[in-house]
Amino acid sequence: MLSRTADHLYWMSRYTERAENTARMLDVNYQTSLLPQSAEVAKYGWQGLLSISELLPAFNEKYDQITPDRVMEFMVKDESNPSSILSCLRAARENARAVRGALTTESWETQNTTWLEVNRMLRAGEFERDPGQFFEWVKFRSHLSRGVTVGTMLQDEAFYFSRLGTFIERADNTARLVDVKFHALNSEFFGAATEEDQEYDFYHWSAILRSVSAFEVYRKVYRDVIKPERVAELLILRPDMPRSLHASLIEVVNDLAKVQNDQSAETQRRAGKLLADLQYARVDEILATGLHAYLTQFLDRVNDLGWRISQDFLVPGH
Repeated sequence: MLSRTADHLYWMSRYTERAENTARMLDVNYQTSLLPQSAEVAKYGWQGLLSISELLPAFNEKYDQITPDRVMEFMVKDESNPSSILSCLRAARENARAVRGALTTESWETQNTTWLEVNRMLRAGEFERDPGQFFEWVKFRSHLSRGVTVGTMLQDEAFYFSRLGTFIERADNTARLVDVKFHALNSEFFGAATEEDQEYDFYHWSAILRSVSAFEVYRKVYRDVIKPERVAELLILRPDMPRSLHASLIEVVNDLAKVQNDQSAETQRRAGKLLADLQYARVDEILATGLHAYLTQFLDRVNDLGWRISQDFLVPGH
């Protein structure tokens, strides 16, 4: 398969997944900001969101202070921000357009319609009227894009490069989300002292679970009050939780095996080793050695995999 075609398919999926994850994080922050909390805590939440996405320096260059409206504007429709939802959906559509021949008609039309529709919605002011509804729409379009790919595309190399992009991006985003949210609560991590704290804790953790569509899953698996260490276990180690690090790496390893070439053995080895580390890890050991250190190392390894995939298969320097 031509490396340029593989490159476009891989990045089409990465950008679609990134738009969805940005919508998830913004949505959870928006919903949390409606709860009673001090201005300081609220500001910390929005700042954390910019940190997750490594956008704090770019935001500070443009604005003198952090406010919810400015962060949402910057992360949803600012065309100068390459990670904004609008920029991601444009990049996904541009990559899809470049390889229309490798996509089914349904896959191309899904990407194209998403792009046309998001422009219409933003011009009509639908985002400002109901941010929550807008974020749901972005998530739905991403689900639709993945579903159409699985439901209509031949399972050849084009299909697997597209899947690879989705799950490398998902592993990266879930790790960032867990890291920043746990970091924000570091001081009160080991259980809340007062009843008021416990109530806040419940809303905070349930918001994190909802941001990765895991609230009902948590209830089904643990049938218990929401505990931070179990949230960490669910989002990092559970292979049956679709957005967990473990589940994402299973998919990455499988997809790499389907597209392997003469120079990809080292990339496959590293992906396999990272998967093995997740398979045999225990949440108490991770917490004992430090969750932040663990997730920082995980992100480094996922970024290394992304770089290696580019070197082995794609157009380097994308």
